[in-house]
Amino acid sequence: MAKKRPQTTARRPQLNDADIPVVGAREPCPCGSGRRYKACHGRAAAHAVTELVQRPFDGLPGECDWVALRELVPAATVELALKDGLPEGVPSVTLATVLPMAWPALRRDDGSVLLGLQNDTPSGDISRDLADTLQRALAADPGTPVQARRAPADGPRMQDLLDPEGAFEPVVHSGFEFWVPDPENAAPEVAASLERANAAAIPTVKLTGVDAAYWCETPDKNHLRWVMPHPEEQLLDALARLHAAGGAGLGEGTRLVGSFRAHGLTVPVWDLPSALTADDVEKPAAEFAERLATALASDAPLTADERRARGGLTNRQVTLS
Repeated sequence: MAKKRPQTTARRPQLNDADIPVVGAREPCPCGSGRRYKACHGRAAAHAVTELVQRPFDGLPGECDWVALRELVPAATVELALKDGLPEGVPSVTLATVLPMAWPALRRDDGSVLLGLQNDTPSGDISRDLADTLQRALAADPGTPVQARRAPADGPRMQDLLDPEGAFEPVVHSGFEFWVPDPENAAPEVAASLERANAAAIPTVKLTGVDAAYWCETPDKNHLRWVMPHPEEQLLDALARLHAAGGAGLGEGTRLVGSFRAHGLTVPVWDLPSALTADDVEKPAAEFAERLATALASDAPLTADERRARGGLTNRQVTLS
């Protein structure tokens, strides 16, 4: 009978967790343990993929506008200020709702960076995915797009990269010509993507008198969609008080029809007559903001009429994310 060979244990190189690269979930873990990555150092990454961050933009300047640009606004850009300043050779960093071919980011020929917001993200934390994409775009060669990937579970978030004192001032565009410096001479695939995007864009205007309120035009009627920072239960109570008192509208022919729930915030929606422009709704929106502030400050129990109004608003609520 053959003798069994004595088993020897080879010494594996000692690696810190920070030195373990991210690989596919079913691949052998780079630490040398012999286990698959998902059962070893990928456990934290797998948890990050499934754990949904309810308010990914919490703590960023302009959280309500981040939500609006992610979910509601077709074409808009915002100049971003980085906490440590712009790297050498990067003249600007611009957040954009959508980029051509749905690229996550683009390093332009002049070194500037465009970061796309409305892309699908591989983890439950949009902020971490965006930060990973931004860091790779800052290091990319000029003239190249950045492809999607799963961000490291311990990577930074946008809250770690952006200047907390920086302004967040969206500029809403009628189309996507901001994609390229010279749209007339764009590459054929970019020009085709630009044409398709412009054809699908809904005309949208950001109100100037209140925060994070966006007017949009559709064939049958116009709408106002207003992202609000207040806790959901408190806001629904306040809207119910106004609705029961006849003060939830924005003027003749307007109607509060319900709300969206998006990234931890609530977005009330009004139907507007097709003749009512964004300029027309500026004053009524400012007056509504004053009524809402008063209703939010009330802690009195809801009346029977107010409870019915609240039930109606709750039944017409749609979750976007």
